[in-house]
Amino acid sequence: MRSPNPMPREYSRSRRPHKRAGQLNMAREEPKGVPTMTKNVLSDAQIAALTSAQRRELIQRLERPMADLRPKGFAAKLTQAHLGLMTGGAVFMIPWIVYLSFTLPENYTVRDWPLTWLGFDSLLVVFMAATAILTWLHRQVLVLPAFTTGILLLCDAWFDVTTASPEEFRSSVVTALLGGILAFVLIIGAVSLVRLNARRLWLLDPGQSLWRLPLLS
Repeated sequence: MRSPNPMPREYSRSRRPHKRAGQLNMAREEPKGVPTMTKNVLSDAQIAALTSAQRRELIQRLERPMADLRPKGFAAKLTQAHLGLMTGGAVFMIPWIVYLSFTLPENYTVRDWPLTWLGFDSLLVVFMAATAILTWLHRQVLVLPAFTTGILLLCDAWFDVTTASPEEFRSSVVTALLGGILAFVLIIGAVSLVRLNARRLWLLDPGQSLWRLPLLS
């Protein structure tokens, strides 16, 4: 039996899906995980063929201009004052150390000995906790508390040994050695993270000293 409203032949042909066209559309789909904005500008094969110097130059051309990131106003003045303040402080400390070496007494009664150590140890705990939390969160800023914790541990070891009584000297040396080992791990770990990020951005070549890394400012 014929349909009362048969579909015109031209209409059926125009709406019929074309297999070859469908295959072409599938070929144009972007594979998963491939960025669509830059893959036609620079392919992975072209990036792999770049030398270290070419990669470094490409990164420097892509990064934001430093003029857009430099602080302004009072913050800019503080940044510019770092060199002068630290240079002046280092020069001032030399005669101050000489003065203290002649004037400090052999023995001295501390006004509040418990507060001195409780305050220092509390500061140490804060930086150790910050290092642990930022390590767990995988944040770049952990370099700062990790390095600071290492320095504080060295200070703790120094004062433990130099302020220990004769009866406590041996135990203080043992705890100082343990603290020194932990400080070494933290400081070397922080420096290693800086080196890793510098090498990842092609700012350092393999085997190149971290001393050669310029300040990015």
